[in-house]
Amino acid sequence: MASETHAVDEMFPAPRLLTLGLQHVLVMYAGAVAVPLIIGRALKLPPEDVAFLISADLFVCGLATFCQSFGFRGVGIRLPIMMGVTFASVGPMLSMAASPEIGILGIYGSVIAAGLFGILVAPFVSRLLPLFPPVVTGTIILVIGVSLMRVAINWAGGGLPTVTKVVDGTPGLFPNPAYAQPLGLAIAAFVLCAILALIRFGSGFVANIAVLLGIVAGAILSALLGLMHFDKVATASWFSLITPLHFGVPEFHLVPVVTMCIVMLVVMIESLGMFLALGDITGKPIAQADLTRGLRADGVGTLLGGLFNTFPYTSFSQNVGLVGVTGVKSRRVTVTGGAIMIVLGLLPKIAALVEAIPQPVLGGAGIVMFGMVAATGARILTGVDFRTNRFNLYVVAISIGFGMIPMVSPAFFHSLPDVLHPLLESGILMAAVASVALNVFFNGIGDAEEARAHSAAAAASAEHV
Repeated sequence: MASETHAVDEMFPAPRLLTLGLQHVLVMYAGAVAVPLIIGRALKLPPEDVAFLISADLFVCGLATFCQSFGFRGVGIRLPIMMGVTFASVGPMLSMAASPEIGILGIYGSVIAAGLFGILVAPFVSRLLPLFPPVVTGTIILVIGVSLMRVAINWAGGGLPTVTKVVDGTPGLFPNPAYAQPLGLAIAAFVLCAILALIRFGSGFVANIAVLLGIVAGAILSALLGLMHFDKVATASWFSLITPLHFGVPEFHLVPVVTMCIVMLVVMIESLGMFLALGDITGKPIAQADLTRGLRADGVGTLLGGLFNTFPYTSFSQNVGLVGVTGVKSRRVTVTGGAIMIVLGLLPKIAALVEAIPQPVLGGAGIVMFGMVAATGARILTGVDFRTNRFNLYVVAISIGFGMIPMVSPAFFHSLPDVLHPLLESGILMAAVASVALNVFFNGIGDAEEARAHSAAAAASAEHV
């Protein structure tokens, strides 16, 4: 007699699959397109190239989701997971983007190397879980959110407070007269208030996509005010293939490669927590081999990202939270969501429309998105024992201090060799290294089973927007 189908493998009629899959896409869409927008604009790419980055990102989101949810031999945990670009990679990539020696080709080289690294080390990473108890993971996620907040604030201001100008043949930084104009600030505030109202008074599906609806409302207001232009949307084609190595042959630089491999390690540890939490939510036992396949899918997704002109990939926690909220546990739903993402990636008009959204609109949404990342870290830290273990206070305090150095004083390490700057200018990586080292120094290495339980509990609480 055939065994009963587990809820994870349940199949639904096509209309329901499409509806539930679209819901997963809408929940993650704002976060999925945020990273290519950040990096594309940091690289000062023309609008059509930024739009291409968005299309490539959506396309690889779908491919990576297939690898993770549908799976194939040795790859994919086969749980209801949506994959998207990790925010943990933004800080290091912004530093690389600012370096003329590295640039976009150096970024892609480091992403490809990180993907290969992830594939190779996947069987061993779960053994490192005791190095990442909640006091470490909570601190790292808190610093990620705080570090990214400056991006959201500058978005709300409509750009950067200073611009580079050449005066008498010499480049220099000058105040940006267009920065933080009242109309732009009003639009950012409108988007923020719209999102908060939807979260407060909306329910269910509406509350889940509050960020996306807030961005749509801000875009409509901007268009009515004449601040959103559709020239590039009109000229963009309806269909275009995503070609690999669109910007050229990737370049491999030692420090960026090492930096991105460290980011990959942090991302994989976070994924372990997501897998364990999702196993509890779906009632599916998670074995060591399952964790290895899931982590290997992170590496494959990141490798595909580097080859197809995008960035490192991880499991999106907001979609893990959506599984818990809706009670729909079937991985067929997220596979359908992955198919929808691939189709969206092949429609350049959609990407051009997203790229046309004014920065103040994204700023209002970014304050919510990145703030929720920081709040997730704080929530994880609420489960840490600070009362009887005073050492944990020092782990958090000093690690946050290290993480804030690049943001508070960008020139702090200017006297050190340039080759180290991509590493030292990432507050996220500095906080990660400091928190792991300090935790081992003060608390030693914990028990693996206890770390698994703590990581699953922390991930279950990490349902940020």
